[in-house]
Amino acid sequence: MVSPIATAILDWYAQNARSLPWRGRSSPYAVWVSEIMLQQTRVETVIPYYLRWMERFPDISSLAQATEEEVLRYWEGLGYYARARNLWRAAQVLQKQSEGALPKDVRSLRKLPGIGEYTAAAIASIAFGQDEPTLDGNIRRVLARLTANRTPLRTPQSDRELLRFAQEHLPSGKAGLYNQALMDLGAMICTPRQPRCELCPLSRHCQTFQLGIQSEIPITKPKNTLPHYVVTAAVINRNNRYLITQRPPQGLLGGMWEFPGGKCHEGESLEACLIREIQEELNLEITVGECLGVYRHAYTHYRVTLHAFHCTISNGSQPTPMQGQAFQWVGRQDLPHFPMGKIDRQIARRILQEGIPCC
Repeated sequence: MVSPIATAILDWYAQNARSLPWRGRSSPYAVWVSEIMLQQTRVETVIPYYLRWMERFPDISSLAQATEEEVLRYWEGLGYYARARNLWRAAQVLQKQSEGALPKDVRSLRKLPGIGEYTAAAIASIAFGQDEPTLDGNIRRVLARLTANRTPLRTPQSDRELLRFAQEHLPSGKAGLYNQALMDLGAMICTPRQPRCELCPLSRHCQTFQLGIQSEIPITKPKNTLPHYVVTAAVINRNNRYLITQRPPQGLLGGMWEFPGGKCHEGESLEACLIREIQEELNLEITVGECLGVYRHAYTHYRVTLHAFHCTISNGSQPTPMQGQAFQWVGRQDLPHFPMGKIDRQIARRILQEGIPCC
């Protein structure tokens, strides 16, 4: 028997579902790509990236055969680049082990790089019709309000309680619709601030609405203050080619290209920092010239303010990477072909627009 909550949310979804490019497709791969892209990223941001990605990589085979650099280039701007590398690695595993077919069950899906508990359940339910409840940010908020749950979100206890409730009301054979309906309800009606309770199909079942405490729930853990770092970067142009280096494959922005530089030590001037970093990284002596711009960005765990400078090589020597990372001298028009993080892409765009005098 379908619960009144499931009936109400499915009826609402039938009339109000968002039109999204990955919905209504028969390809489990399309569901997988969308779920990975949507991790920690808004739907509005994802759509153009998804469409471009699917045009270039329409199936697992085409993704598996691509180079990592091309994959990162198509992902550039979405952030959290480990997601792209894991998609690519998982595609290679699937191409080798199962001729490019995604497994249908949660346990097998979780063995693939980049697929955790939530993503496995979402793929299994939406792409394969498996009776699996799942929790994303929207669903957590909806269920916490429905049950007036005061356990802080994204804690093991909270997830257990909310998953138990979701499982109790999951309509057999319709888990994919049920999960997507809860996602859409959270995105469109049960919003973080000023939920539109008068339009909610679940208001008669919602404990926070009945108690008038919608603004108090869900409870979230207080966010830590993000540390702030001052960073420098050198824009070196020799013979109309720019020096860029590749970050290590692991860690933040792994495998991406950047203008070399690094983090300032306490009490260190910007110029001294850049001279030290280029010496340590590339065994080059440089002269720091004019400032080319100041760029700010917030990552997941910290914020940076980056100061970019035009620099020249003092002794005419060649770069010798001290930690094994790759480097290239790149022509101005070739800069767009190298995947970069947000700040380095802004510097590259300025170079394309204005040019930087060569040494």
